[in-house]
Amino acid sequence: MRTHLGQTLLGGLQLLGRSLMLPIAVLPVAGLLLRLGQPDLLDVAFIADAGNAIFAQLALIFAIGVAVGIADDNNGAAGLAGTIGYLVLTAVLKALDPEINMGVLAGIVMGVVAGVLYNRYRAIALPDYLAFFGGRRFIPIATGLSAVVLGVAFGYLWPPIQHGIDLLGQWLIDAGELGLFVYGVLNRILIVTGLHHVLNSFVWFVFGHYGDATGDLNRFFAGDPSAGSFMAGFFPVMMFGLPGAALAMYHCARRDRRAQVGGLLLSLALTAFLTGVTEPLEFTFMFLAPVLYGIHALLTGASMALMSALGVKLGFTFSAGAFDYGLSYGLSTNGWMLLPVGVVFFALYYGIFRWAIARFDIATPGREKDTVTVTAEELGERGPAFVTALGGAHNINGVGACTTRLRLILASTDSIDESALRSLGARAVLKLSGGGLQVIVGPIADQVADDIRQAMRAQGTAPSETVATAEDTPIEPAQALDSTRLGQWLEALGGRDNLHAAASVAHTRVRLTLADADRLDLDALHALGVQGHLTVAQGVVHLIVGDEATALGQALDAARTA
Repeated sequence: MRTHLGQTLLGGLQLLGRSLMLPIAVLPVAGLLLRLGQPDLLDVAFIADAGNAIFAQLALIFAIGVAVGIADDNNGAAGLAGTIGYLVLTAVLKALDPEINMGVLAGIVMGVVAGVLYNRYRAIALPDYLAFFGGRRFIPIATGLSAVVLGVAFGYLWPPIQHGIDLLGQWLIDAGELGLFVYGVLNRILIVTGLHHVLNSFVWFVFGHYGDATGDLNRFFAGDPSAGSFMAGFFPVMMFGLPGAALAMYHCARRDRRAQVGGLLLSLALTAFLTGVTEPLEFTFMFLAPVLYGIHALLTGASMALMSALGVKLGFTFSAGAFDYGLSYGLSTNGWMLLPVGVVFFALYYGIFRWAIARFDIATPGREKDTVTVTAEELGERGPAFVTALGGAHNINGVGACTTRLRLILASTDSIDESALRSLGARAVLKLSGGGLQVIVGPIADQVADDIRQAMRAQGTAPSETVATAEDTPIEPAQALDSTRLGQWLEALGGRDNLHAAASVAHTRVRLTLADADRLDLDALHALGVQGHLTVAQGVVHLIVGDEATALGQALDAARTA
């Protein structure tokens, strides 16, 4: 039960981390407009005001973006619901206690609520006289009402929480180099699970106050001279350190492979240097050499502490790359010191990586054993090629993406072709529990996810999307489950009276029609081998069970009338 709860919590946090990337993606244009409009650049007030308008409405933007990101089909109705929820919540809080300031967290909370409500009730059917308000139109109404309840609850509960957050943020700030070191190390370690976005959201958008601005990033661009410490330390690592690691990998590659991997490593190094997107490069050694990645995390913490000790304050709206460095330099404190510190970190990374790769014979790009792989050309266009490498459309139950990785839910992770995925550009493949799979492909992740969805839609009339019947696969229910196990299934489903229909779908799922979906015992279902569940409509649930779906569906359907 604890394991299942932990998996559910981890999955929820990963979904939140992915959803946070949608609103974060608008920050570069805000930072660009705000910077260009300043007196030391173009000195055009309306351009600066245009950028500041985005920063001033960050909480609302997060409410919209998180809601859309969590919604199963990314529908705009969830974004509208998030907007309504945020406006209602803030109005209630202001009426109860004008001193309450949830900041961006108010937007994130209502975005999560709107997204969850959308997934659960988007197909709700109301009585005929209320039918107009059914389906997706119900979501903003439900979210608004939920916001009233949450507003009253937060009105009494939030003040001590707000005080605790202020104390934690103040500790991180007052702890100086120690707090920065801890943050830097955690930031890199959490990349493995994708939860670093959650940590960053608190540090960049919540901790610390300067007027109406909260968080290190907001305060920096609002002119707070004390802000920027939680961003400055990333620049030496991303612009100099990791490119130094890439050069070490190139020099350690076999001579006959250097021309082949040189272009790859150069593109990864340039991506890190120019944009600060480092995950594709980090995943080339994260799992091959965990100790080396641990050293990288410690060096990141050391960089954070060193830049603070040197009095360097730098900021970014996207990540710590050269583009953001140039844009924020005019607001920086001792920004020029990045260059000498960067040279030192380039040398450190190059020396450590070159020694470790040679000493421990790490199979970084260009040092792998020769293997026969399927090429992208042999697999076909990118979308269909990825679908094939992921085990076919029938094996894919969910497709999502964040900045650099595909986030997938599969019927079986054993059905994927890792060599084919790598030939298509995958830097790493992470198998998670419950059919979860993450494929690191770099900044093109969102486009690849769209290609996969289009390829799956093109195969939408395939037999795998039809419901299997007893005539299609004649398996006797008695052969599928004994009476004891059948009783366990019925109990986990809320009892025989709760089950109205059962049938296998897409070879790996069982489609259930239930009187009350809330009666499902998810822990018991997990213990019986269920890999995941999906609420399709009110009272309609899909259970992902793998190859036994056909037999199980027939057995359950027969048992409900027995």
